[in-house]
Amino acid sequence: MLCKRGLHVAGMICAVTIVLIGSGCGASTKPSWETFDGAANVKSFPVPKEANKTEQTTGNSDLDYVRYALPGLKGDDSIPEAYLEEIESWGWKQKEVEDNGSSLVFEKGKSIVHLSVHDDFLIITVPTQLKKQAIQGLESNKANE
Repeated sequence: MLCKRGLHVAGMICAVTIVLIGSGCGASTKPSWETFDGAANVKSFPVPKEANKTEQTTGNSDLDYVRYALPGLKGDDSIPEAYLEEIESWGWKQKEVEDNGSSLVFEKGKSIVHLSVHDDFLIITVPTQLKKQAIQGLESNKANE
C-alpha cells in the first residue's frame, strides 16, 4: 500500500515537472530585441542575437543575402522601435524609399543594406553591384596615393 502511494506521488511530481518545463519553454515566442550581433554578410549591421542564420548566398550572385529565422516575428507588424534604434546606433541611416511594407533600406557611407521582415524570419540583403563599386572605389583610391 505504501509502495503504491509512493509511486502515485512520484508520478504526480513527474507530471507537474513536465507541465512546468513545457510551459516555460514556450513562454517567450517573440524576439526580445535586446542583444545583437553583426550580420553574416555585413558585420557592421545588427541582427538580433537570438536569430539563427538559415540561408546565405554563395558564389557570384546579383544579391548577397542572409536569411535569419526569428520565431515570433510578424511581417505584417512594423519593425520594432528598439531594433530601429539599434540599427541607428550602429551608424546606419534609413533611406527614404517608396513604401515597401515590411522592407527598409539603410545606408552607412557608401554601403547599402535592405532589411525585409517576414513571418518568423528576416533577410539582410546587400546589392553586389554596390559592393563591387565600393571595392573598385577603394582600389582606385589606393592607386592614386
